[in-house]
This record gives sequence, structure tokens and C-alpha cells, in this order.
Amino acid sequence: MPFSMIIDDLAASGWSLQSSFLSNDVTRELADECRRRYAEGALAPAGVGRGEEQAVREGIRGDHIHWLEEGQAEVCDAYLALMDELRQMLNRELFLGLEEFECHFALYPPGAFYQTHLDRFRDDDSRCVSAVLYLNPNWQPADGGELRMHFADGSTRDIPPQAGDLLIFMSGDFPHEVLVTRSDRVSLTGWFRRRPVDVLAL
Repeated sequence: MPFSMIIDDLAASGWSLQSSFLSNDVTRELADECRRRYAEGALAPAGVGRGEEQAVREGIRGDHIHWLEEGQAEVCDAYLALMDELRQMLNRELFLGLEEFECHFALYPPGAFYQTHLDRFRDDDSRCVSAVLYLNPNWQPADGGELRMHFADGSTRDIPPQAGDLLIFMSGDFPHEVLVTRSDRVSLTGWFRRRPVDVLAL
């Protein structure tokens, strides 16, 4: 696995895109697992905000999600184990103090999108590094659904959701959005988390 390339990219620019991070077979298994759960009704409309303020707002985001937990599926367990290896290397090389990795399947049906946002909450800095694994075989530009990253200099870059590609970036540094998709768009979206800073104790 190209963990060293991810480390170098994060140190240099705060983000990394690794093409063909997983094999076609593993990527297909993960996509099939997501679609199976969707067909069974396990994926629910994603909310905006957290706690009591969380609400489903389709005008902001339109994906359906289901969180991964160990023991649900062998291929998912293998992916979580791989991400834990990456977590340990991020801590060893970049001293980030990451304690866990959380992850969910995300399926955007045709017409869905997600407006520009940051992955870190204003009052909680525990999400430190974002990781998006794309699960869309035979993706074509006409399918839409690109992730548009916004950079500090005002420039943008559109990341196509190609099957097997892994996008990693510092959660608090890059506003981003998901452009309107014209076909089902499937991914595994996750965050490496550290212990939040207790601002009241400072």
C-alpha cells in the first residue's frame, strides 16, 4: 500500500489522491456490499449538524449513509483494518494523535449533491483527517458527482469518483462539495479522529 506517498503528500500540501488504491475485486466487493445494504433499506438519508440539531436537509446534501461496524462483513473488516494501519503510520510520521477511524457507506442517487462544507464541526476538532474511497466502476464524465476541492488561493480541483481511488485530506483545511450526480455514486467516507481539545480547560 502507498502509505508513504500519502504521508509525503499530507506533509507537503495537506491532501493526497491515490489512484487504484484497492484492487478491482476488493472495490467491487465493497460496492456490492453497499448496494446490498441500500436494497435492504439499511442506508438512511444523511443529516446536517449533530446531536439534537441534526436534521435531514436535502437542499444541502442528498446522500444516504450506513456506518460500518466490525463484524458486519469480511470485506468491510479488511478495509477497517487497513485504515487502522494507515492511522498508526500517520501517528508515527506526522504525530497527529489519531485514536480511531469512523466510516460509512454513502450513496448519492441521481440528482443528489452536497453543498460546500468542512468536515470539522465548529465546536469539535476531533475529526482530523478525511478519507474517501470511491466505488464507482466504469465512471464517465457525463455521470457527474465529482468532489470539488476549494483551495486557499481561490482555485478548485474536481476529483472524479473513480472506483478504487482514495482521497485523503486534512479535515479542517479544505472546503469541498459533491457536484450533482447523474447516476448512483457510491463511496466509503471516513474520518481519522483524535481526542477533542477541551477549550473550557484551557
